Amino acid sequence: MNRSQTPETDRQILFSLERISEAFRVLLWEQSKETGLSPIQIQILIFISSHQPEKCRITYLAEEFNLTKATVSDSVKVLIIKGYLSKIINPADSRSFSLALTSLGLATAKQVSGFNDVFSNLMSNISIAEKNNFYNVLHSIIKGLNSSGVISIQRNCLSCRFYTVGKDSHFCRLLNIPLMDYELRMDCAEHEARA
Repeated sequence: MNRSQTPETDRQILFSLERISEAFRVLLWEQSKETGLSPIQIQILIFISSHQPEKCRITYLAEEFNLTKATVSDSVKVLIIKGYLSKIINPADSRSFSLALTSLGLATAKQVSGFNDVFSNLMSNISIAEKNNFYNVLHSIIKGLNSSGVISIQRNCLSCRFYTVGKDSHFCRLLNIPLMDYELRMDCAEHEARA
C-alpha cells in the first residue's frame, strides 16, 4: 500500500475539510454580526442574487440548504419585513410566489458575498495544476454526497442532461463546446437534471 493512500491520510483530509467548513461558518458569523442578519438569511440573499426566479422559492431554498420549509419561511419573513426581499406573486396561482431582492437586498447581497475573500486570496498562491486536481476531487466528493442523499440538490455539469463525455474531454451540448476540467461548473444557471 502506498503510504500516501493510508486511512490516516483519509482521516486527515476529512479533518482538514471540517476545519475549512468551520472557517466558512466563522466568516459567515462575522458578516452576521455586521449586518444584524442570521447566517442563513445571508446565504438566502446571496443565493437569490445569483439564481433564476424559479429557484427562489421557499421549497427550493429549503432543499438547497437542507432545512425545513418552516425554518426557511421564518427567515424569509424577517427578510421581507426588514426590506431585503419582496414577493413576486405568480399570476396563475396567487398562493405561489418567488422571491426577489429589493435594492437594499441587492446592495446587502453584494456586501456580504465577499465574506469568502479570505479563501480567494489564499487560493491565488496555489498552482493551476493543484487547483485543477483539487477541483476534480471536490466534484467526486460532491457527486458521492448527492448519490448517498446527503446533498439533495446538485446543479453541476456531471448531473446535467446537456453533459456528455467527448472524445478527449467533457462536452456541453447546450453550449455546444468541449469543456476542460476547470470549466466544469458546480452551480450552473442553465442546469437541467438528467431524467
